Amino acid sequence: MSEWIMTALMITGGAFLLLAAIGIIRMPDLYSRIQAATKAATLGVGCIILALAIHFVDLGITVRALLVIAFLFLTQPVAAHMIGRAAYFVGVPLWENTIMDELRGRYDASTHALESPGSRIFFEGQDDNNDLGKSKDS
Repeated sequence: MSEWIMTALMITGGAFLLLAAIGIIRMPDLYSRIQAATKAATLGVGCIILALAIHFVDLGITVRALLVIAFLFLTQPVAAHMIGRAAYFVGVPLWENTIMDELRGRYDASTHALESPGSRIFFEGQDDNNDLGKSKDS
C-alpha cells in the first residue's frame, strides 16, 4: 500500500516540477515566471519529500522531512515576494499586456516607502496633525 502512495506522490511531485519548468520557459515576464516556479516547485518538492518520509518508516526521518516541507512552504513564497518586489523597484518591466499595475504611483524612491490604498483616509475628528482617536477639542 505504501508503495502506491509513494509512487503517486513521486509522480505528482514530478508533474509539479515539470509544470514549474514549463512555466519558467513559457511565461512572458519575470513576475509570472517567479509565480509559476515558486508555487509549482514548492508543491513538487513537498510531494517528493513526503514520499521520502513514507519510504523510510523511521520517525526521525519523517520528522525531519516534515520540518523541511514546513521550511520550504514558509520560505519560498517569502523569497519570491522579495525578489519580485526588488525587481519591480529596480525597474524590471512588466509584460506589455499587463492590465493593472497596482504599485504605480505608490512607491517613493527617495524614502523607499509604499503608500497603502487606504492610508489617506481620515476619520471624523482627525486631521494630518492629530493622532487617531484624539479629537480636535482635546
